[in-house]
Amino acid sequence: MEDNKDVILEVKDLCKYFPAKKGLFKGRSYVKAVDRISFTIKKGQTLGLVGESGCGKTTTGRTILKLYEPTSGQIIFNGKDITKNSIKEMVPLRKEMQMIFQDPYASLDPRMTVGDIIGEAIDIHKLLTGEERTERIRSLLSKVGLASDHINRYPHEFSGGQRQRIGIARALAVEPSLIVCDEPISALDVSIQAQVINMLEELQEELGLTYLFIAHDLCMVKHISTHIGVMYLGRMVERGESNDVYSEALHPYTKALLSAVPIPDPDVAKSSQRIVLEGDIPSPIDPPPGCRFKGRCKYAKSICGEIDPELKEVKPGHFVACHLYNEHLSK
Repeated sequence: MEDNKDVILEVKDLCKYFPAKKGLFKGRSYVKAVDRISFTIKKGQTLGLVGESGCGKTTTGRTILKLYEPTSGQIIFNGKDITKNSIKEMVPLRKEMQMIFQDPYASLDPRMTVGDIIGEAIDIHKLLTGEERTERIRSLLSKVGLASDHINRYPHEFSGGQRQRIGIARALAVEPSLIVCDEPISALDVSIQAQVINMLEELQEELGLTYLFIAHDLCMVKHISTHIGVMYLGRMVERGESNDVYSEALHPYTKALLSAVPIPDPDVAKSSQRIVLEGDIPSPIDPPPGCRFKGRCKYAKSICGEIDPELKEVKPGHFVACHLYNEHLSK
């Protein structure tokens, strides 16, 4: 386990299952969206959470913030277990934990002005009133690259990139220490994505923020993250420092994801080999026994269909859930 000094968030064996009906006489079953994942984030760090659509990234972020109630496991924030906190008990913690949503069009109330959208959390937590509140909102608009006179405009008057900046200002309004960024650039034009990423990095350095950055764009994740966690079908299959995961990926699934990243150098791109995954992703309602990736893995052995590999540290700070490496550990 990592040193717990300066750890702001610790997640232990977190599970989130959603009820799913299989049929009238077949009883209740569950979609195992998040299944026993564990990780820690230290203050000022960014953990990039990556994986295919439907792997459980967004559900992980929402469960950590208690937007979804966890099925089991522990969520420890600033040394306190908040797993069983009620809605009322979570209200003061909302000031410390905020979220930037994926869709800048759906996440802003079209009936509210920009000033009211950003100031809503300030009002809920009774932080500022009157002119002080207005000045705080104007300052936040300036901080995210918008004009202070935008305070009285409505969301429909802005582009997608500008709306996402408003969403970022809203998250910053109560001076949180942890922000869950749920694919904050995936709905934006490519030309705007880099601007938003650079702004998030600048804000992190200036305000000492900690990010859980959820994305499927591995290039952007590498750029902004200090650590990376790779998820597959609700499970964490690899986790480590960003440079380690990118330079020496261990899990076959991580290697396949990295092989799909475009390489700007044509000569290097020609010599690189794309790993194409064959087979279908198993159902999250009834995942097969053993490793969930075995049906798409060319290295699969008989043990992979019998025992689900645990996430183990195979190098200092580098964890992987794969029998290829667990076998080496047992020798």
